[in-house]
Amino acid sequence: MSGSYWKQVHAAGLAVPDDRPLDDLTAELTRMLGDPDPELRDGTAYPTLATWVERGVYDDLLTGLGDGMATGLSVGLGTVDDDGIFRRSFSALVLGECIARDNQRPLVPGGKILEWGDRLATWLLRERDLRGYVPGKGWAHAVAHGADALGTLAGSPHVQQPELTVILDVVADRLVERVERLFSNGETDRLAHTVLQVLRRDVVPLQVLEPWVARLAAVAGVRSSYDDRDPHLVGGNAEAFLRALYLQLALGPRPPAVRADLLLVVVDALRATNPHYLAPRA
Repeated sequence: MSGSYWKQVHAAGLAVPDDRPLDDLTAELTRMLGDPDPELRDGTAYPTLATWVERGVYDDLLTGLGDGMATGLSVGLGTVDDDGIFRRSFSALVLGECIARDNQRPLVPGGKILEWGDRLATWLLRERDLRGYVPGKGWAHAVAHGADALGTLAGSPHVQQPELTVILDVVADRLVERVERLFSNGETDRLAHTVLQVLRRDVVPLQVLEPWVARLAAVAGVRSSYDDRDPHLVGGNAEAFLRALYLQLALGPRPPAVRADLLLVVVDALRATNPHYLAPRA
């Protein structure tokens, strides 16, 4: 359908059109999630699907919609700097909306939620196209969108301490991996927010969190000896994340029960990885 059709839908407050089957509308919107035109993808397809999920339009079809989005995570996976990233990244956002809807009211079997979480985690760790904003095409933002979806997953009643610990490990795995470009569009802030959503469940103990922070700190302090590459490519993402985590722990709302103790752990990690700025004076 033409862009004017969807403009009319938006002008009507995103009411579901009655002139076409919902299946056809959904299929078209799903294709548009991968469109390189940000107006069609980010301005039309995503907000339409997200709104319809939130309003309960897909309540009887939520499992099928989520499965379709999970399939979208693998479309073109492994490619870099091509338009396939948009379908994968925005599928993650819509899958997060499906999980959020189930968080509000039970609609999907717990095993299916955990399956979606596993597919999100697998995709996020395997994704190689880490671009944030793409000039002329808008947001790709796979890491940020993946972080958002995992943060929503952390609020699921089907997710308990073992799964929450896995989410923390996925965040760390993503941060310590060597990259070709550092995160520069707020990805570390979004990942820190994911961790706060895990912590607010108040079921992951400090004895799990301390070695997790230590793992990040061990990488954050590393600088490579490359002659022709940014030496921060090894530890820069982990270092930026620790700063973001400290800021959100210190200033964020709804502090988790471990806040005070974990702040001390993070401060020690920041001092160890930034000795020129933060080491105590002799």
